Amino acid sequence: MFKKHVYFPLVVILLLTFILSKTAFSETFKDRVGFVKVGKVDSSAPIQVPFITWGGDMITFYANGGLKTAEDSIFGKLGLNIELVGRDDFYQQSKEYVEGKSPFIRGTFRMMGQVSELIASDPATEGIMVLQLTWSAGDHCVIRKGVRTIADLKDKKVVLQRGGPHVGMLDDILRAGKLTWDDIDVIWAKDLTATAESPAEIFRSNNDIAAAFVITPDMIGLTGGLEDVGTGAEGTVSEAHVLVSTANMSYSIADVYVVRSDFYYANKTWVQDFVAGYLKASEEIVQLKKDYETKGSEKLMKLLQMTQDIYGKDVIPTLEEDAYGLLMDATLAGYPGNVSFFRNVDNKHGFDVFMERSLDLSQKLGIISKKTAISNNDLDYNSSTFVDYLTTTGMERGERFNAEAVQSEIEELTAQGGLDEKTILSFTIEFKANQTDFSEDEYASDFHEVLRSMDQFGSAVLAVRGHADPTLALKTLVQAGISNGILKKSGKAGEWIYYYKGRPLDLEDTAEVVSLINSGAFENGEYNARAIVQQALNLSRKRAEAIRKSFITYARKQKINIDESQIQAFGVGIREPLVPKPTNQWEAMQNMRGEFSIIRTSAETINAQDFDF
Repeated sequence: MFKKHVYFPLVVILLLTFILSKTAFSETFKDRVGFVKVGKVDSSAPIQVPFITWGGDMITFYANGGLKTAEDSIFGKLGLNIELVGRDDFYQQSKEYVEGKSPFIRGTFRMMGQVSELIASDPATEGIMVLQLTWSAGDHCVIRKGVRTIADLKDKKVVLQRGGPHVGMLDDILRAGKLTWDDIDVIWAKDLTATAESPAEIFRSNNDIAAAFVITPDMIGLTGGLEDVGTGAEGTVSEAHVLVSTANMSYSIADVYVVRSDFYYANKTWVQDFVAGYLKASEEIVQLKKDYETKGSEKLMKLLQMTQDIYGKDVIPTLEEDAYGLLMDATLAGYPGNVSFFRNVDNKHGFDVFMERSLDLSQKLGIISKKTAISNNDLDYNSSTFVDYLTTTGMERGERFNAEAVQSEIEELTAQGGLDEKTILSFTIEFKANQTDFSEDEYASDFHEVLRSMDQFGSAVLAVRGHADPTLALKTLVQAGISNGILKKSGKAGEWIYYYKGRPLDLEDTAEVVSLINSGAFENGEYNARAIVQQALNLSRKRAEAIRKSFITYARKQKINIDESQIQAFGVGIREPLVPKPTNQWEAMQNMRGEFSIIRTSAETINAQDFDF
């Protein structure tokens, strides 16, 4: 997907980096737009509706039958008359909204927090949020070598578009990693993609920048793919790879439409039909995608061609790779998602929570000087406009993850040496020797921290892993080895050197120790190191399952609705000790621990869902 790259002189990039480098915004969004005279929307003309470069907007193209409403399209049959206009420049889009050229603003929820103060300046332009289009699965934080976890971003330079869709995503990542904006050096880029002033090009040309926030086409250009590492060939950046993606951080970027209050109340039926039409198009696209994957779909191919024609070949070079990939990056919210997002007050990823976070973030960064909330809509989701028109009004969410596939994948990764390369975040809790009971009251503070951090990672697995201390296994290995005559030692007490088959055996090399024990050579009638290892594995698995159960109980008591399939328990045994060869009880205790790890897993572990709600 998207293999075309544009290169720019290094001096240009360095100059832009110097100019744009500042964490806080130097002026508010309202000041940056400047004075704009409030105009009235002409409801008699085609209604101008903005779109941006995103897969969720392909649904709008489909519903409208193109940039202008086709009579036989979904919007056309509803009696709507719409002209779609591309507006990736959010400042320009907001200006046109105030001027009355369009009653709509299109962006991410956090972008609406940025524009909130501007549009609240006049009662006519006050915003009402009417539609959640999608959750993003196609935005990425790309990093260089030397950055392994979120914590490693501390004191590093990070580049992203000023006022763009990734400001909120970066904030989520910082909060999850217990960092603040003061812990990083932000480089504000002017454009989102395909120019010298875009994050991808600034990252490519400046080795001092550790991370860049980019959309999928640019991510592929930098790394080669979501699971790949850049080689330096074909325009990729050597050793660049994805740290965090909305493919896993699935509740970070919500794409929405906001409507002017004067237009909303004067044309509420029109607005409701627009929302219903988009949701109807979402249903039809779900079926077209299924047809496309199984037997092909002329209708979907027509949409892919339309998308390329609208965005241009520079952005969408191919249909089946780039246009379809753009569509697949957008996780549709659908009718169930909109009802949950706008009406479920207990939804931790819903309207109220997002609004509070959006305004807090925009004020913290100096984008707004005061908080002015955008209003929730009062559409009647139980009306015939929705329930008699749509077919997905009674859906129930199934389990997001295939537990068997998750278990298999993580067990394989653990056996290969651990989960470091797949770990986004990790938390550790300690316990006593032989402890297998974990009260949710005793570990409430630990559980609260894990819940807070996993909040955005709806498509990542929370692996609960139990660990055990290797001291007894090492002692039994030595006793069995000497007893069987296959292990020799020299030196003195406390400084023994052991030899296996004539070569030194490093008891701190846990991987080799476990391999030797599993070979069966270190057991006899009196000593059995393999049995000790198995007992440690069983104990660690029992601990992990007990921690998982207690964690879920705690979440339920906090009235937090979690998907239990997302939380999986694993026994690690002695394979990953923090202290491979403890010399005292304190060191041994460090190995007896429970570990919560937010893990990127493959797409095969996730059960297909038509809509995310």
